[in-house]
Amino acid sequence: MEWSREERYKRVEDVSETYISELTKKVSEGPYRQKFHVQPKTGLLNDPNGFSYYNGQYHLFYQWFPLGPVHGVKFWYHVASDNLVDWQDLGVAMEPDTKYDSHGVFSGTGFVKNDQLHLFYTGNTRTEDWTRIPYQCHAIMGSDNQIKKDAKPLIIDSPIGYTDNFRDPKIIEQAGRYYCIIGAETTDHQGAIAYYVSEDLKDWKYQQAVKLKGNIDSKNQGFMWECPDYFELADQGVLLFSPQGMESKGDKYQNIYQSGCLVGEPLDFATGEFQITEMFNELDRGFDFYAPQTMTDPQGRQLLVGWLGLPGVDCVTDDFGWAHCLTIPRELSLRNGKLYQKPVPELEVLRGKEVTKEMKLENEMVIVSDFTARIYELKATFTKIKGSRVGVAFRMGAEEATYFYYDRSAKKLVFDRSQSGISATNDYGTLRKCDFSEEELEIHLFVDESSVEIFVNDGLEVFTARIYSKLDHNQIQFFADGQAFITATQWEI
Repeated sequence: MEWSREERYKRVEDVSETYISELTKKVSEGPYRQKFHVQPKTGLLNDPNGFSYYNGQYHLFYQWFPLGPVHGVKFWYHVASDNLVDWQDLGVAMEPDTKYDSHGVFSGTGFVKNDQLHLFYTGNTRTEDWTRIPYQCHAIMGSDNQIKKDAKPLIIDSPIGYTDNFRDPKIIEQAGRYYCIIGAETTDHQGAIAYYVSEDLKDWKYQQAVKLKGNIDSKNQGFMWECPDYFELADQGVLLFSPQGMESKGDKYQNIYQSGCLVGEPLDFATGEFQITEMFNELDRGFDFYAPQTMTDPQGRQLLVGWLGLPGVDCVTDDFGWAHCLTIPRELSLRNGKLYQKPVPELEVLRGKEVTKEMKLENEMVIVSDFTARIYELKATFTKIKGSRVGVAFRMGAEEATYFYYDRSAKKLVFDRSQSGISATNDYGTLRKCDFSEEELEIHLFVDESSVEIFVNDGLEVFTARIYSKLDHNQIQFFADGQAFITATQWEI
C-alpha cells in the first residue's frame, strides 16, 4: 500500500475510533511481536530520543507515527524504567501541535539541570508550497512527567551554508558552558555537524561546523549527518553520527545508511577542531541499526540505545500494522581506540531456565537437543580453534536457518541471513562481514521473537538484525570445519 502525503500527515483526532481499534487488533493478533524490546503499540517507531536519567528513573522517548507502518507526522512517545529492563508505558509525550513543530516533533535529546529534564528537539514545519523550515525547540519535564513546550523556538531555521536538513540537537555541558551540536547538510551537499554555544540554555549563538582534523576519507562522508552525539571516555573524545549517502567499500557500508563513530582527542569547542586518531568505524555490522543515542547514568556508565531498523526500507511487519523497535541498552567502553558495546548486566534478570553444554567438534555439525527455547540469551565460547571455520546456526529447522561464524581462512566474521525466513531488505544483500583475527571466539546472542543482537568477544563487534522465522524453527547447531572446544549456555527468556 502506498500512502499519500495527506494520509501521512493525518492526525489521530482525524481518524475514527474504529480505525484505531481495528489497527490495534491487527497489530496484537499478528506474528513477530517482541517480548523484551521496546516496540510501538501501532504504527511506526524510529529514532530513540531524550534518553536520560531523571527523578530516579531512566527515561526514553522515541519517534512515533501511530496510524500505520510508514513515516508520517511524528510524535514523541514516552517510556520509563527503574532497571533498563521493565519499561513503563507513559503514553504520548509531545504532539505536533504548535506552529514550530506542525509537521513533526523530530528527534532530540534530554538534559537534566536544576531538577528538571530539559528536552531539546527539532520542530519540523512545512509551508503551503511544502518548503521545510527546521526549528530547534525546547520543552521542560517536571517530576510529575508533565511536559511544557516553550512558546518560541531556540534556533530558527538553518544558518547560511546549510540546507533545510538541519536537525537532531544534542546538548553538552563543559566548564559551565552549554554546547548544542546539530546534524546537518551543507549547501554543497556534504555531511556536517554544526554547533552553538549558550550560557543559560536559552540564548544560543551559532559558532561553526565541527572541523575534523587527521586521517579522514573526505571523498566518502555522505551528504547528511543525522543524530550527532558526543561524549568522552578514557580521556578521548567520541563523536557518533549517522551519515546518509556513503558508498559501500568492501565489507563496509552495505546498509542503505550507516551509523558510526570517530575517536580522537577531546573536541575543542573553542576552535571547533576535533583531532581524529581513529577513522570512521561502524558501530554495528548487522542489517538493522541506526540513530543511536547515549546518556551517562548515575553510575558513570555511558549507555546506548539504537533504532533496530533503518530509514528508507520496508519492514516485514508492515503487513501487520507496525514497524521497528529499539535495541536493548548497551554499555560503552573505549579500549585501544575501539568502542566496545556490551549488553547491560541488568538484563540478567530476564534469565529463566538455564542449560549448559560442553563439546569438542572435529569437522562436524552438532544440534544441541537440550537448547529448545525460542526467546533466549545464548553465550558460546570457542577455544583451541583449528581449521577454516567455526560457528553457530540458530532459528534452524527443515527450511530455515540463520548462520553466524568465524571464517578463519578469510579472517572475517560472517552473518548470513539468506535462509532466515521472510525478508524485506534483500536488495541490500543477505551477508554482513567484518575483519576479525582473534585466537578465541565468544558469541553472545539475544534472540527475541523477530530480532537478534550478537555481541562478539566482549563487545568488540556487534551484529543486529530483524529475523522472521517459522515458529517451529528453534534448533541450535554448532559447527566446525576443523576443530574447536565449545562451552555454551542458553537462558530461556
